[in-house]
Amino acid sequence: MSSIGQTMLMALTVTVNKYASSNVQAVHNRKQAKPTLSSTNVGFGRRAFVLSTVVAATQDPESRTLLLQKYLKKTEENKEKNDKERVDSYYKRNYKDYFEFIEGSLRAKEDGKLSEAEKGILDWLEANK
Repeated sequence: MSSIGQTMLMALTVTVNKYASSNVQAVHNRKQAKPTLSSTNVGFGRRAFVLSTVVAATQDPESRTLLLQKYLKKTEENKEKNDKERVDSYYKRNYKDYFEFIEGSLRAKEDGKLSEAEKGILDWLEANK
């Protein structure tokens, strides 16, 4: 049963990707004088998307549960890595400019006079250059 669910999920993914790419082509083709074949297939993409959504919704609930459990297990295994990436990304977006701004005053201090936080900032800047 799980292979049927995976097949349906794959069909849904392919359909969504096809729909998205046909939309992008349609936007680019608006600049052209003649519509191309790919820009006229947008209606088929919508029908296929709706059909695949209905098929995915009517699949066996047990296979959906197994798939969900598989994804939850994978998420739990990668929790520490994902948390670390999220925190690092947050610091890079929000503190890099500030840390670089105060780096000059920290470099002027002697190593013995730096606090733990200041040492941590310098270490972070070295690791994220």
